Amino acid sequence: MNQRIALGRRGEDLALTYLEQADYEILDRNWRCRAGEIDIVARDARYLVCVEVRTRSGSGFGHPLETLTPEKLLRMRDLALAWRAEHPEFSGMLRLDAIGVLLPPGAEPQLRHIVGVGTNN
Repeated sequence: MNQRIALGRRGEDLALTYLEQADYEILDRNWRCRAGEIDIVARDARYLVCVEVRTRSGSGFGHPLETLTPEKLLRMRDLALAWRAEHPEFSGMLRLDAIGVLLPPGAEPQLRHIVGVGTNN
């Protein structure tokens, strides 16, 4: 596995653990369809939550969450709707979140969770 894939996988693992500890129910991970992939699908007390995880080894090129573009947010919305259409047993309100993970060498990981990314929440 190349370093970039391993870095992304570690960030997703940390994000998943964080969500579980915050009482999210994990429903799916790395769900794929023709339009793309959702990193994590979870449920909290009120929402079906689709989570984009962005990971970097440092902030020299900015925080990982700075890589979320309006186009990516639209794709996330479309993917979330596609997931829900494939899983009609999970109805209810839908929310898009993002988790940025910094994994600097020799230092503790840093996570930042944005609830309702791309909204005015």
